[in-house]
Amino acid sequence: MSMLTFRLELRRSRLVAFWLAVIVLAYGGTIAAMYPILKENSKLLEDYMEILPKELLAAFGMSGTLTDPGVFFSTYIGSFLWPVIAAMGAIVLATRPVAADVDRGWAEVVLGTPLTRTRSLVAAILGQAVVLGALALAAPAGVLAGGAIVGAGFDTVRLLATSVVFWLFACAIAGCTSFVGVVTLSRGTAAGLAAGVLLVMYLMNIVAELQADLAWLGDLGWFRYLAVTELIDAGVLPWASVAVFGVVAVAGWSASLVVFRRRDLLA
Repeated sequence: MSMLTFRLELRRSRLVAFWLAVIVLAYGGTIAAMYPILKENSKLLEDYMEILPKELLAAFGMSGTLTDPGVFFSTYIGSFLWPVIAAMGAIVLATRPVAADVDRGWAEVVLGTPLTRTRSLVAAILGQAVVLGALALAAPAGVLAGGAIVGAGFDTVRLLATSVVFWLFACAIAGCTSFVGVVTLSRGTAAGLAAGVLLVMYLMNIVAELQADLAWLGDLGWFRYLAVTELIDAGVLPWASVAVFGVVAVAGWSASLVVFRRRDLLA
């Protein structure tokens, strides 16, 4: 029964996973095709970046030169694309198993079977993890595919390794959103709160980069830990990022399971 529920969750997620994957792959391939052009015009690009304030560039993950593979990937994928895709995928998937299903009456059907509440939500959580993992792999895969076509020469292993950090970041969002969804039983409330908190953390990271005396704000958010420049350039896995996102994801999902076992679904 648990495996059947897990397969059902994957099936219910297929359209979300498909279209988000298409966006990620298309964007990554297109951006990768631009990399040789940036390298050919590196001097012009560097002169342009010198005009802009360093703090402003750092706030948007553009420290260094965009011709550096790590900076290039972190800027266009890690800073611009993945936070949006991760938030969209995680929020949609995490608010459906309880909040949306209770509102639609589907939860009553599932819980009317011999399947316990815990196993039902565990199957949904595993479905979230699998779909988000596939999307996290698609992010570097699109860049590698586009880079291979134009001969960009990206390091395959290091780019694929970034999917670990990306996946855990998305799982952290899903874990927290799942918990809020179980507590409120409102998809709108859970989604709005998750999106709002992410936006605040993003702005905190920008302020931390722009104002040296407020640099501590960056440590309170998640976006500072999403940097993968060193991983791509030096092959060093950001263990702090892995630990932070991993702990938050497990804590959020675990709290969801505890609350869901006793939650009055008619409240």
